[in-house]
Amino acid sequence: MENVQTTDRRRHYRVAVSLLGRYMLPSQNEYPCQVLNISPGGLALSTPTSAEIGDRVVVYVDHIGRIEGSVSRVFDGGFAILTHVSARKRERLAEQLTWLANRGILSAIEDRRHDRAEPSLSGSTLTLPDGREIECTMLDISVSGASVACPEIPPIGTQVILGRTRGRVVRHHAEGIAIEFDGQVDLARRTGHFAPRRLIA
Repeated sequence: MENVQTTDRRRHYRVAVSLLGRYMLPSQNEYPCQVLNISPGGLALSTPTSAEIGDRVVVYVDHIGRIEGSVSRVFDGGFAILTHVSARKRERLAEQLTWLANRGILSAIEDRRHDRAEPSLSGSTLTLPDGREIECTMLDISVSGASVACPEIPPIGTQVILGRTRGRVVRHHAEGIAIEFDGQVDLARRTGHFAPRRLIA
């Protein structure tokens, strides 16, 4: 007899996405997360804390809303859940995913509407919520965000300051993190806002 996860995988095609959200464990603690893939029958999350197989989890996903389910698989850096929803709600979720996909919303974090360029001065500092400053290297930058190589990887959702520009961590990658600025910046006029603090008078 096939297990539920295998059946779900065959019935629902999972779409690779980059959506942010929050999840709540049975302990009632909430944490930020990134949705890696999703289907009407389940989703996989990149998370700062793990969970146990069978745990009931509530996830709030940007653009989608509340999804409840149980942990079906645990992997390095996150876990997958199977949704606990009615057949009708599952159909509505499928329609919602199709609508979002057609508008390019499911890959919002990877959106390249703003051209990214290699910064002329790549060295900068990253200030963490506890006030610590770590040296980092900007790999590319746009008016809305930057990709940064750094030795310490803050959890997704962490508020940080790159140079003197505030933002939040929206994605992890092989060399470090991607940061989304709190607002668009004028790169031509605010280059100094990304320079290491020790170089700013």
